[in-house]
Amino acid sequence: MTDLEDKLSRVLSGAAHRAPQAPAGLLATVKTRHRQRRARTAAVHAAAAVVLVAGGVGVAVRALGAAAEPHPAVSTTGDAEPPADKIPPPVEKVWPQAVHKIPAKLPDGRAYYPQLLLDDRTLLVMTGVSDGKRQFLWSYDLRTGQPRQIAEIPPTKGSAIFADGVAAGSGSIVWWASYKEAGGPRVARIWTVPAAGGQPRPVTDVPLGNVMKQGHINGLTVTSSDVVFAYEKGGVYRVPLSGGSPQPVKGAEQHHILQWPWVGIHQGKAIFRELLNVETGERRDAVVKADEEVRCGVDRCTGVAVRYKTVKVKRPRDSSGKEIKCGTRRCPDTVQTQTILRRFVRDRDGSHERHLPSTFQQGDDASLERFFKVTLRGPGNQAVLTLYDADTGRSADLGVRPDAKGTMAIPDGGLDRLMTYPIKNEMYVLDLAAIK
Repeated sequence: MTDLEDKLSRVLSGAAHRAPQAPAGLLATVKTRHRQRRARTAAVHAAAAVVLVAGGVGVAVRALGAAAEPHPAVSTTGDAEPPADKIPPPVEKVWPQAVHKIPAKLPDGRAYYPQLLLDDRTLLVMTGVSDGKRQFLWSYDLRTGQPRQIAEIPPTKGSAIFADGVAAGSGSIVWWASYKEAGGPRVARIWTVPAAGGQPRPVTDVPLGNVMKQGHINGLTVTSSDVVFAYEKGGVYRVPLSGGSPQPVKGAEQHHILQWPWVGIHQGKAIFRELLNVETGERRDAVVKADEEVRCGVDRCTGVAVRYKTVKVKRPRDSSGKEIKCGTRRCPDTVQTQTILRRFVRDRDGSHERHLPSTFQQGDDASLERFFKVTLRGPGNQAVLTLYDADTGRSADLGVRPDAKGTMAIPDGGLDRLMTYPIKNEMYVLDLAAIK
């Protein structure tokens, strides 16, 4: 396998169960975008986000699952534009306690990439991601604006991916990088360094085999004395932070890590429907109806109710009446359409169901299982990205707009408290845990 294939497989493997189908008739274009807490090389950046543009409203779809339903395009027949949505106030006005605005570059001019919050005031960032030069980890004090270098990330000969899966806990920072020595198998080497700073050291080498089939590793987490991770195709392992050989976690041989110690299996259209706490043995099963597609967290599930319909279609023919083939095969007689009946978030036991806006990012992880990214239509049919709090019903304008080409990048986020994105010369750092 080439380095390029290895890089691309890191994005594409494991995405099939979450990747949405693009609405018909939309123009799809690739928008170069890094996933801020998963450093990528240029080849993977280009594969990591797809931007859909229709009638001036653009929404980004990350390769790992963010879907969107743009507002309908403006009619080309001269009909009046639909009225603009009511845009909420800026996020710094709605939740000032959660917003930090800091320079988008370090004082020495280096670009950085936020990774995670080490505590309420300290942001862990990485430099050297996009320029292919030496990589460093830094702590950034959100109150004073002062960065402190933690360590240089050791370059690895034959590495196909820079430091990835950065995690922290118990006073340590960990990450991994994929590499392959001549004549040897490809491995993911896990590294660690004290959060206070020091010399990085390897924890273990994780065999990868055929990464196009098995995938790399993800879910890297630091426990009190161990590092845990999962293969992208399933299977949870642990290894002492002090070093050693990875050992399978009992009962989680086919599982993925949701939020340690909770693990689950990706089953069809109900992701993390069944959860297992590998430390206590507790199990949690979510209530899911037959017509629903859901993605569950530890406490809640987000999803849609869908009605599918099979429709007959005429096979395409050329001007002479001869049937046109679909590639090397005969075109299908039918196609399947879908209608979304409702969008919701509710507790795993089926209670406290709440409606979600039609343009929430379906398939995206809801931060802290309550915050959803929603695209609205602003004046002139311009896309406006907002953040919706399902607990309170409040929304805030994130300030993200399409660029001059009409494309728009969705800010990075995950299940945790941190959301970051750059606007002009500033980096917005949102600590969603500060919102009560």
